[in-house]
Amino acid sequence: MRRRMPMRRGRPGLMGTVARTAVVAGTATAVAGGVHRHAEENAAQQQQAAAAEQQQAAAQQQAMTDQAAAQAAAQVQAQQAASPSATPDDRLAKIKELGEMKAQGLLTEDEFAAEKARILGT
Repeated sequence: MRRRMPMRRGRPGLMGTVARTAVVAGTATAVAGGVHRHAEENAAQQQQAAAAEQQQAAAQQQAMTDQAAAQAAAQVQAQQAASPSATPDDRLAKIKELGEMKAQGLLTEDEFAAEKARILGT
């Protein structure tokens, strides 16, 4: 027949204490690991959000720069279109100078005619 062990009452024995400590330590490790993992995930999400925000800000800044450059170019073109290339008095003075150069023999008749046509824009 088998002998029955008497039931122990009171404080747990050495093996019971070791088992309980192991369970508590394992639970604590699992909880700490979960908390650490959760903190890392939050940090990664915050970094991704910050990177996306920086990219968006850079894209907006580039768009504003491009728009400013386009406006400046349009303004320059408008100013060039508004101002005449030469006033009639300037053209007349240049043609007179060409006539004097032709009279001095510095220009041929063909060169004079070509420069005159260029100045008059015809």
